[in-house]
Amino acid sequence: MGQARPYALSIAGFDPTGGAGVLADVKTFEQYRCMGLAALTATTVQTPAEMRSLLWFSLEEILAQVSPLFETCQIEAVKIGIIPDLQTLDALLTSLHAVNNSITIIWDPVLQSSSGYRLFADADGEAVEHVLSQITLLTPNADEVQILGRRDDPLKAAAQLSLHTAVLLKGGHLSERSGTDFLFAGGKLTATFPPGQTGVWPKHGSGCILSAAVAAGLANGDDLFQACRNAKSYTEKRLAGNAGLLAYHHE
Repeated sequence: MGQARPYALSIAGFDPTGGAGVLADVKTFEQYRCMGLAALTATTVQTPAEMRSLLWFSLEEILAQVSPLFETCQIEAVKIGIIPDLQTLDALLTSLHAVNNSITIIWDPVLQSSSGYRLFADADGEAVEHVLSQITLLTPNADEVQILGRRDDPLKAAAQLSLHTAVLLKGGHLSERSGTDFLFAGGKLTATFPPGQTGVWPKHGSGCILSAAVAAGLANGDDLFQACRNAKSYTEKRLAGNAGLLAYHHE
């Protein structure tokens, strides 16, 4: 019997709490009625509030997990989370495109944990641009977009990066218009997504949830605007679900 639901793949870290990384991504995929697949880039030791340590997998180990999935499943979208450096990411993207040159790829550039644990090597400008040209969407927060775009103004940095791929700037860390997300493409702001729900609480892994929701929406055939709008709504519901740091994905 054929598989009726689209496949979505998370290539990210393992978080034992389930709040972030591949576990959070697959939970999100399933709520979007996608078949969720996962391959690990790292395994971590952490609590909902603190990253304590992590162990990276090599590119070869990542590809050994990914290759059989592409051999047996028609994967519509890939979400990439924590990865050690641009060299590894570039090589991974090259391998993904060799299998399917039209694959939808979202990169959530987790550069450090919310508790300050550094997860990514320095980002060279030209290397960033080359990587971005190979993906569908970048989903940084304000701190991440400033680092990748090498500009102090998050909106200007996002606009600059969007010359190479679409950028969904997450508004949770913005000093102004906090909670508003901004979609850029071709160097211009194309859509704004203001907060739609009150009574929300911070959640461990909220950025993972948002980017996974966008990937799932695209896997289901939504256009980029629809996928980003619906992903914001889905994420806000998770933020409003309870006062703790771990989100409920099913009420």
